[in-house]
Amino acid sequence: MIIEKTDIIKRFSKYLTGIEYPKEKTSWNISGMIKGKNSHYRFDVRDMFKMSDGASAQKASLNSQAQKMVLEGEKQWLILDLEELHEYIRREKKRKVYINDLIDNLEWTIFLPKN
Repeated sequence: MIIEKTDIIKRFSKYLTGIEYPKEKTSWNISGMIKGKNSHYRFDVRDMFKMSDGASAQKASLNSQAQKMVLEGEKQWLILDLEELHEYIRREKKRKVYINDLIDNLEWTIFLPKN
């Protein structure tokens, strides 16, 4: 089975080394090490979508096999730890969270500038 590499995955892959792709359909899209770092992670990298109110959004599963969620901004990538995100969602009993709240409340967050 061939897993499609979308444009966002191709763009994000430029910031990784030791890249691997899933061999079958799964909840992560790409794995590797962020350049200059030494930890290997499985990343959930998908395009954002527009909600009915025009706000950009992303869905996340509490059962994901990915370790990090990647959100693309105009000038940087935002990388969130999914275990910490899931803990926050359960603790706060939320179904919808906002990026600014996550940035303020999660400890493991990386802002990766685009080149």
